[in-house]
Amino acid sequence: MRQLRFLQAMNEAYHQAMSADESVIILGEDIRGGIRGETKGLQSAFGDSRVLDTPISEAAFTGFATGAALAGLRPIVQFQVPSLIYVAFDQLVNQAAKMRLMLGGQANLPITYTLMVSGSRGGNAGQHSDNPYPYLLHAGFKVVCPSNAYDAKGLMVQAIREDDPVVFIASAMSLPQKAQVPEEIYSLPFGRGDIKREGSDVTVVAIGHLVPEALSVAEAVSQKHGISVEVWDPRTLLPLDRDGLLKSVRKTGRVVIYDDTNRTCGFAAELSAIVGELAFSSLKAPVKRVTRADVPMPFNLALEAAVLPKPQQLEDAILAVGSYAHA
Repeated sequence: MRQLRFLQAMNEAYHQAMSADESVIILGEDIRGGIRGETKGLQSAFGDSRVLDTPISEAAFTGFATGAALAGLRPIVQFQVPSLIYVAFDQLVNQAAKMRLMLGGQANLPITYTLMVSGSRGGNAGQHSDNPYPYLLHAGFKVVCPSNAYDAKGLMVQAIREDDPVVFIASAMSLPQKAQVPEEIYSLPFGRGDIKREGSDVTVVAIGHLVPEALSVAEAVSQKHGISVEVWDPRTLLPLDRDGLLKSVRKTGRVVIYDDTNRTCGFAAELSAIVGELAFSSLKAPVKRVTRADVPMPFNLALEAAVLPKPQQLEDAILAVGSYAHA
């Protein structure tokens, strides 16, 4: 099977979804030009009425997409920098996230928001390095965070088919990743996680671009220390595959959560709470979290490195839970 990079898989998902359903449109800044490649060829294939370059006004085109969805279209809204969603938070949180419920289910809101190059890319400082998915989870959006090109294509196709607003996180560090991707259109179901590596001693829950790092650390720990590490990828953060998570936790009894958002009120905190509330009796050690520090991202590269979660921290956490003994 051929291999594609993350952006190529996204591009193929866009083309196939738009070919299959004429109600799908895409809009945002620099869409026609395809500056990174994920929207390459869409304008020539589907025309100006379905591939829309917008002014630099995130609030305006986010609101436009809500109206288009209410009118029967399926908009894809692409943000070139995830932090720019904050400019559109009224349209996102007060309007799109709540409208279907406030209308009693009388209207659908089939909108896909694609957040490109999410997270740190090295030296982009405080306004261009966020992973904003905890805010969006609080608002009730469905959120998907693929870790590789195969998952990216399948989850994007499913996101476009959903009748609720979906946020698709395209992590900056995932974009170079290659994976085997089928040529035909396919979708991956929401709310179903994936065991990326089987193990029996420790469960590592890794999010998005941290999954490949977790796999490397798991292999190293196995080789050096003989600890069998299971790496579990939720794929979709909401809806979350609680059954899959708890099954892995009950098998190993030890959990480390590896997430590139803040420690306080971040996604790792929610996962820790779920494990503590629903699988406490299965735990052989306290849950450990490896996350970002609770500070804005510095511009200085040395300081940035101090803020981000790192493989060595993950290895240390695995060893800590692996050797934990009750007093």
